[in-house]
Amino acid sequence: MDQFHDIRPYNDDEVAGVLESLVETPDFIKTIIGFRFAKWPQWTRGVLSSLVKFVLKREVSKIQCVHDFQMKVAGYMERMIKTTTTDVEYRGIEKLKKGEGYLFLSNHRDIAMDPAFVNYGLYLAGLDTVRIAIGDNLLRREFVSDLMRLNKSFIVKRSANGVREMMAAFGQLSSYITHSLTEDHSNIWIAQKEGRAKDGIDQTDPAIIKMFYMSQKKQKVAFPDAMKSLKIVPVSISYEYDPCAFDKANELLQKSTTGSYEKSEFEDIDSIKNGIVGYKGKVVVTFGDLIDHNCDTPEEMVEEIDRQIIANYAVHPSNQAALAMLNGDVSKDKAFSEYMETCPDDLRETVLKMYANPLIQQQSRVQ
Repeated sequence: MDQFHDIRPYNDDEVAGVLESLVETPDFIKTIIGFRFAKWPQWTRGVLSSLVKFVLKREVSKIQCVHDFQMKVAGYMERMIKTTTTDVEYRGIEKLKKGEGYLFLSNHRDIAMDPAFVNYGLYLAGLDTVRIAIGDNLLRREFVSDLMRLNKSFIVKRSANGVREMMAAFGQLSSYITHSLTEDHSNIWIAQKEGRAKDGIDQTDPAIIKMFYMSQKKQKVAFPDAMKSLKIVPVSISYEYDPCAFDKANELLQKSTTGSYEKSEFEDIDSIKNGIVGYKGKVVVTFGDLIDHNCDTPEEMVEEIDRQIIANYAVHPSNQAALAMLNGDVSKDKAFSEYMETCPDDLRETVLKMYANPLIQQQSRVQ
């Protein structure tokens, strides 16, 4: 019996059936049309729907397994990199070994692009791509869940109700992660805390570490030994420009002034789209050192992960310019100054802090 059937990625023998179903899903077709042909007149939608379905059927007939699907994604990734970045740099990836299952614990800026850039780097280096942790709050549309699971995503049940249901969900998740790493030797990507660090402050949630330990704790495995078996590698991802910066700042401002923020129904889907198509400038992905020494408590593990993620964060001119502007100095970066001219006045300070905080975190640790 498949104890992970409701959260795991799709297997190779399920791919063709899922794709056939997707092509016949009106919501999926409608979303593609809205994404690719947003400016076309409404009266063309019927013709476009038939055309999109025809093209998709032809394309998916060539996809028979997860690898085929990911090779198709790699093609889109290459085009996205050419149109939305000035450069993508990978650091520390040479330390990784083929055939090992690593737990990449990453800072979190962008819903889709963070694991996508990690995946692309692994693909270029000839290493296995990751199984991606994704919250069920992002899967309100069934076709989104199918697409994510085709791309080796597994589901984190954040919407579980009640303590018992939540503990069961975390226990299943912990078991799945441990099984993936120690039995399947598959790589895992998961964010260091729930949700994106919208304020630019990177900090690991100890609850994540405690969740990792749940399944092995039941087996009476000592905490340090359990952590070593997971092969945790901290990952720092930095974007010169964040396509969702102004939207994040608006959310932070509303929370600080009114105490709450109500997301629209498909706001997360819009964030995914904007993160993909928006300008990012230079992107740097840094793989830290494998944590293979004793961390006796979750708090010690958190401290080591945070130390690496913050130290390895690649500082961009945008970070330096933002800190200078916060301090009342004139920015020496013309591009960032022009970028900030497009920022609404009420969001200006929040956006500057968002870009400055990674550099502030680095400086405070050095001191």
